[in-house]
Amino acid sequence: MTEATGNTTGNTTGTETTDVYDPFDPAFQADPYPAYRRLRDDDPVHRHADPPFWALSRFEDVWEAVRDHETFSSARGLTFYEDEIGKLGLAPTMVMLDPPRHTVLRRLISHGFTPRRTAAMEDTLRAFVRARLAEMRRREADGETVDLHRDFSSPLPTFALAELLGVPETDRARFGPWVSALTTFQDQGFDTSAMVEGSGARAVAEMFEYFSGVIAERRARPGDDLISVLTVAEADGERLTDWDVLGFCFVIVAGGNDTTGNLVSHAVALLSGRPDQRELLRADPSLIPNALLECLRLEGSVQALGRTTTRPVTVRGVEIPAGEKVMLLYGAANRDEREFGPSAGTLDVRRSIPRHLGFASGVHFCIGSHLARLQARVALEELLVAHPHVELDQPRAKRIMSPFTRGWVSLPARLGVSPCAGSGSPSAGRTSP
Repeated sequence: MTEATGNTTGNTTGTETTDVYDPFDPAFQADPYPAYRRLRDDDPVHRHADPPFWALSRFEDVWEAVRDHETFSSARGLTFYEDEIGKLGLAPTMVMLDPPRHTVLRRLISHGFTPRRTAAMEDTLRAFVRARLAEMRRREADGETVDLHRDFSSPLPTFALAELLGVPETDRARFGPWVSALTTFQDQGFDTSAMVEGSGARAVAEMFEYFSGVIAERRARPGDDLISVLTVAEADGERLTDWDVLGFCFVIVAGGNDTTGNLVSHAVALLSGRPDQRELLRADPSLIPNALLECLRLEGSVQALGRTTTRPVTVRGVEIPAGEKVMLLYGAANRDEREFGPSAGTLDVRRSIPRHLGFASGVHFCIGSHLARLQARVALEELLVAHPHVELDQPRAKRIMSPFTRGWVSLPARLGVSPCAGSGSPSAGRTSP
């Protein structure tokens, strides 16, 4: 990786910013953005002592690193913990493999996980969203406090994944808690030292046991669900093994659930703080897809992921030795004024975003991005029609506390009176996914 242009006068030891950037500090986790700015300006190649890792915070540096899989490898895990998945006794998943094996698996999986298959889910997802809103209205009318995240944003991706994977209605009561435990485990970085006996590890084991049975059943009697398609996918004479399919189930649940739910909740929260931007979307729903990218840029569900250097590499005059963990701070990079201009920290639903890191980039660009965008678009379209002035009680909200992800545990809300109660659908505002 060649040294990028820009300010190279930053601190190379990290001593000036250690007190600012502590990924375990609750104050940092509650609002990481001031620390990110300090890192970008003063210490863009930061060395963290305990645990030992480097952190890149400027957009150009993160962009180059995430696209250079030969230097910044995913094969030793995606956090600053060592071999987090291997300690669970699981085979490496697609996101923890480098080419050429990663390329083969992604090509095989892409046979079944297509944008067309995802788009076909829109009507089902829209019906689910409307049903959730109707239930929330009923509960609020009965005097209950509703929670935008728990009651609306979070259940949507769980439902979508169950539909996609063909989980029958009779098993969904089991599926939901597995998803919840697994995403909590992920937020803690798969820290097996703290969690190997906890609910996260049990959820992984139970989910793998369940889907092992499902895969065997689908191989014998294929249906039209994604798992069935994956069991028969073939490219250049190669097919997916049971471990490969299991790994994909793990990846899509761990990577596609709370990330999508948090995108929806963050979008509503950001728009609540900018009524002028919200009105632009109400007036022109075709702006919603770009607005969601802007919200993801400002409040990324994934704030940081790790790589491991395969060789010594120099970034901004600082040499990072081979075999070092490097955290790519997406949350910092996506607010870099050097890339997005002086208004980088401000919501602009019309912003031109030629490139961003909300779904990563390079060989590990998020394979489920089209599903996430579809869910978030449908959710925001329906909410803006039914309850455009939803009020969020952010002082009572509870955030995820994690070094790696950013989102919500709880986001109390007041829906208020619907301006279109009993009226038609927002289909006139639909856009392509």
